[in-house]
Amino acid sequence: MALANEKSVSDGKIWGLCKLPFWHSNSSSVAASSSSVASSSSSFRQQQQQHLNGMSVDHHSNVHASLKVSSVAKSLLPTRRRLSLDPQNKLYFPYEPGKQVKSAIRIKNISKNPVAFKFQTTGPKSCYMRPPGGTLAPDESLIATVFKFVEPPDNNEKQVGKKSRVKFKVMSLKVKEDVDYVPELFDERKDDVAVEQVLGVVFLDAERPCPALEKLNRQLAEAEAEVEARKRPPEDTGPKIVGEGLVIDEWKERRERYLARQQVDGVDSV
Repeated sequence: MALANEKSVSDGKIWGLCKLPFWHSNSSSVAASSSSVASSSSSFRQQQQQHLNGMSVDHHSNVHASLKVSSVAKSLLPTRRRLSLDPQNKLYFPYEPGKQVKSAIRIKNISKNPVAFKFQTTGPKSCYMRPPGGTLAPDESLIATVFKFVEPPDNNEKQVGKKSRVKFKVMSLKVKEDVDYVPELFDERKDDVAVEQVLGVVFLDAERPCPALEKLNRQLAEAEAEVEARKRPPEDTGPKIVGEGLVIDEWKERRERYLARQQVDGVDSV
């Protein structure tokens, strides 16, 4: 009996010695592993969130960079012209100090849509254009006349061949067919306005013939002819109607000739 009791006690001690450290160590290791798993999971979530945030920042920065590059590339591209100008980048004036002189430029719409154009100048007190603006249908053209007062030089030095400080700018705007031209169109739609060309001023010797002066005189003559043609009323090809009785002139003339012949025939018969 003593041996049995001693064995049971020893077994109990063994179980106790084995049980307590075993479960204690297991619980500690489980807690530690749970804590490490939770820590690693939290760290993973943080890393994943940082990665996503980094991707989002990179995406926005890439989009911003691409838009910036696109805008820069667009600004570097040459502007698609709507108008053809002749001369292309200069206005030639005969040099006559103390007088108002004229230059001319042909403007043609080379696009597939109606285009409005407008002149601007840095010298509005001494320069003006005729017409200052207008609308051109596709392939339509006109010759604009530019007037400028030539200031006498301070030192009596001729300005022939030299450039003037005055500049002219030709702007264009695509419009619809039923839109009437008014200068305010260019203020209302500033984002759609294109600068076609900035024109400098070059003086020519009015007493010395040259190709540029001869071309200028031809263009000025064509411009005057166009102005006179626009002043003339449109020809009426239909019958002319006068008075309240709506009498047709041609019919009236024929009736008068008929009555005249009747009178002559009556006299002859008598």
